[in-house]
Amino acid sequence: MTNASAGAARIASLDILRGVVILLMMLDHVRERFYMHTRTGDPIFESIDPDLFFTRYVTHLCAPVFIFLAGLSAWLYAHPANGQYRSPTAFLFKRGLVIILIELCLYYLVWADSFPSFLFLQVLWAIGLCMIGLSLACRLNYWSLGALGFLIVFGYNLLGPFDFEPGGLGHVLWTILLDPNDLGQVGGLTINVSYPALPWFGVILLGYFAGPLYAQSVATLTRRKVLLGLGVSCLALLLLLRGPNLYGEALPWSVRETAVETVMSFLNFTKYPPSLDFLLITLGTGFLCLAWLESIRGQNKLFGAMRDFGAVPLFVYVVHLYVLLAAYWMLFLLFGPTHGERFGLSSVAGIWAGTIALALAHYPVAGAFAAYKHREKRDKPWLSYF
Repeated sequence: MTNASAGAARIASLDILRGVVILLMMLDHVRERFYMHTRTGDPIFESIDPDLFFTRYVTHLCAPVFIFLAGLSAWLYAHPANGQYRSPTAFLFKRGLVIILIELCLYYLVWADSFPSFLFLQVLWAIGLCMIGLSLACRLNYWSLGALGFLIVFGYNLLGPFDFEPGGLGHVLWTILLDPNDLGQVGGLTINVSYPALPWFGVILLGYFAGPLYAQSVATLTRRKVLLGLGVSCLALLLLLRGPNLYGEALPWSVRETAVETVMSFLNFTKYPPSLDFLLITLGTGFLCLAWLESIRGQNKLFGAMRDFGAVPLFVYVVHLYVLLAAYWMLFLLFGPTHGERFGLSSVAGIWAGTIALALAHYPVAGAFAAYKHREKRDKPWLSYF
């Protein structure tokens, strides 16, 4: 494989994995919109049925992998194929602000029917803050940046016992950085931080640090071996830490009545904020997926569709939320409330069926917008934000 074709394959592998993340995100949002009558909790309630447990669990891949890829993509932006470095600071800062504005405006409107008196600062908020933070951190020495990322990811669990009294500046900063909680009220609107930013900042730093793996000078086989080694190392470390409940997760696991329940207990990790064990299993799986995608050759319609979704993730993210909102109210008007005051699906299989229908509906739209973005991005810089 030539360097040029390898570069194309590398970009394809990143877009394909990002596309898989987008589809898993759709699955999670279908569950949230149409299965809200059964809460899953964080960590996931081990009393729920295994089908719902693992449906929720597989979507854990979304945030860690997407934010890691955001950092890696920032490195690729700074080191284009022509070899001339360009600072990503301005681009990352502006993109971070745009993503936060989408969270504050468009995302709130989607869920306002469920909690109109609350503004939940969720994943887009965290991604936006991380990009703004990376816009400053990318000025650091490369090894210092990587060391900071490792320090945050492997050390922030030690900060769990610390707390601050509500109302003070310390409480505000700690809530934004590490402790999911209410920030306060503005005009009767309670602002809640669901995604504290510090752990995710560590993840985006590691993504940027991993960027040189995708340099033109790195052979495909070398990159694949490194990714495979990273994935296996993450999962091996997880076993070492989780087995004796040593470090990395506040909720201990234990042997249960059935094998499935024991597996559920062992794999059940905290997401808000993500524990080290949570990041080890999700990023480790992501590394293994990237290693496997390095071996993909030729054209494949399924991977082509994944690549289209991954090429315009923010566009698909915003559009599918409003499609889900419209679908919910159409079904509510047709069938009325089926679970309390809400319309809801009757089975977990319905969540998967609804996700497949949603993905098929978005496939031509994502493909058309991806083609438009590729064709017009030189003349329309705003397309780079999608």
